[in-house]
Amino acid sequence: MDYQSDYQFMARALRIARRGLYSTDPNPRVGCVLVRDGEIVGEGWHERAGEPHAEIHALAQAGERARGAIAYVTLEPCCHHGRTPPCTDALVAAGVARVVAAMVDPNPKVGGEGLARLAAAGIAVERGLMQAEAEALNPGFIMRMRHGRPFVRCKLAMSLDGRTAMANGESKWITSEAARHDVHHLRARSSAIMTGVGTVLADDPALTVRLNGERIRQPLRVVLDTHLRTPPQARLLDAAGRTLIVTASRNQVLRDGLTRNNVTVVTLPEAAPAHPATAPCVALPPASMPSPALAALVHPWTSQMQGIDLPAVMRYLATQEINEVLLEAGATLNGAMLRAGLVDEVVIYMAPHLMGDAARGLFHLPGLESMAQRINLEIIDIRAVGKDWRITAKITGDS
Repeated sequence: MDYQSDYQFMARALRIARRGLYSTDPNPRVGCVLVRDGEIVGEGWHERAGEPHAEIHALAQAGERARGAIAYVTLEPCCHHGRTPPCTDALVAAGVARVVAAMVDPNPKVGGEGLARLAAAGIAVERGLMQAEAEALNPGFIMRMRHGRPFVRCKLAMSLDGRTAMANGESKWITSEAARHDVHHLRARSSAIMTGVGTVLADDPALTVRLNGERIRQPLRVVLDTHLRTPPQARLLDAAGRTLIVTASRNQVLRDGLTRNNVTVVTLPEAAPAHPATAPCVALPPASMPSPALAALVHPWTSQMQGIDLPAVMRYLATQEINEVLLEAGATLNGAMLRAGLVDEVVIYMAPHLMGDAARGLFHLPGLESMAQRINLEIIDIRAVGKDWRITAKITGDS
């Protein structure tokens, strides 16, 4: 088999893997193509956690034609018993002659052992073909396995002059219907949608996926609510799917008032006091605050208002098998997550209008006083969505 054909068939496996973009969570999205004598004899993708993996679907389609075939798989075949048997055993039993894996599985239960077992069985193995493309399919799974936290994607809608809401909080609608529809695809691929209680109080969002005609898993909704100010009648508490409220409060009465079948309240530590420029927390106004508007006037890092420890939140979400978090929040939580080094990607929907300098910005970032303190981004994609522009950028950390 020539190298050009290898690329062709791996590209096909990657396209197939994308079919599981909205459904495989918390498992990775994986595609497999079986080729014999230059012809595809079987293909498949991992459709849902607990169901057969991509290799099993491809082998079932190929049948006896799998013997002597080449398997192109976007992720190293598993070699351990989980909810399904090892794919390595199935490939060996089918008589596959060669396995080309785009990347090694970052799961420590596999981590190269799958390919080693195939090689020990006399199967030719290769890895690394189109690895970057394969990694782009599963940024959350890779982040969770390698670093013990989810991949965080911050979604923002802004005017051409970088404003997210008018001074009075009015924000409906900055972007077009096409852009808002596109956001639902971001939600659908996410394990969780995270916001702060300030957004809940101001906008009462449902934070659900609404895509007509598609069978969609509803992501977990996560609300950071230091002092348990979420109203019991908030829409997201009764919407389809599950809601997690993360708090620093131990007030049992307030906890009981919010807990129900689909709502869980978890207490995590408050962040230790830190300098405003480096504090890895979000400060949410105490229960005595009469309104979000008044709360916005208070400096977000005063010692009396320490917020939830954001790295602890991310570590907790990782234990719940959360791969990708879509952050849909206000400037305070956005800024705190960015300052804590917990934002990996920013997706900005930019609308062609101006809202003026009194309107609200994207991130609250106190302490940035010189050009050397800038937070730099690398734009990786720009495209038109309706009459708006969608800008996707990753955080580089370079000054």
